[in-house]
Amino acid sequence: MAAFLRSRRERITPEQVGLPRGARRRTPGLRREEVAHLGAVGVTWYTWLEQARDIHVSPQVLDAVARALLLDRAERSHLFALAGAVDPLPGTECTGVPRELRQILEQLAPFPAVVQNSRFDILAYNRTYGRLMCDLDALPEEDRNCMWLAFTNAEWRASVVDLDATMRVMAAKFRASMAEHVAEPPWKALVARLTEASPEFREIWAQHEVIRPMSSVKLFRHPRVGVLQLSATSLWTGPNPGPKLLSYTPVDETSRERLVQLEELAAPVAV
Repeated sequence: MAAFLRSRRERITPEQVGLPRGARRRTPGLRREEVAHLGAVGVTWYTWLEQARDIHVSPQVLDAVARALLLDRAERSHLFALAGAVDPLPGTECTGVPRELRQILEQLAPFPAVVQNSRFDILAYNRTYGRLMCDLDALPEEDRNCMWLAFTNAEWRASVVDLDATMRVMAAKFRASMAEHVAEPPWKALVARLTEASPEFREIWAQHEVIRPMSSVKLFRHPRVGVLQLSATSLWTGPNPGPKLLSYTPVDETSRERLVQLEELAAPVAV
């Protein structure tokens, strides 16, 4: 557990949690005292956790630490398993997508926009993105992963015009990202889940393909508004690789008009 906590702390930048970096920072990621402050736990207590001291840790402290370290569902579950404790809030995900970034997502509409991590987990999205390829709101949170959707979700797959090339590029990017996380349970669990569910994934994954260039212009086929030509732009919200804001802008006026239609379809119905 000590090694796991250290690895999670070192991957988070001060900017991700609203702290100043400062000119003399030598520690990769956050300092121990910063995690303790963010989790409202004692600095000594948290230090002992990272030193593998034989201390009793309550579920409440683990919950606070998980939130401070922005753990996703799988990482949080792993932390509680390592501690031999019962999670009081199972399924909780501390994605670290602040309110300000969510506001930016909404302001980008009608342009589809999403925040995702290097594992292709969908952390936050605006209404237009939520209806671009399928109804994301209708999916359970554990299925909101672009790799999973590209290989298993019929509606998502039908919306991607060049599906074969897209799947191969996604798998290649995922493999490259996984090189730094190969021993981490969430990554291994996703590969195992995809391997069991998708013959296409098994075939592509076994080929060990590397990333190859692919146009930033994407073609989507929506059943209600038609084909959209969109240009993809990635903005990193922290160090690369890490969470990124991915937005799609229309290539032509027809696509722009169809995005407006899509946003209207996604708008909540007044009661």
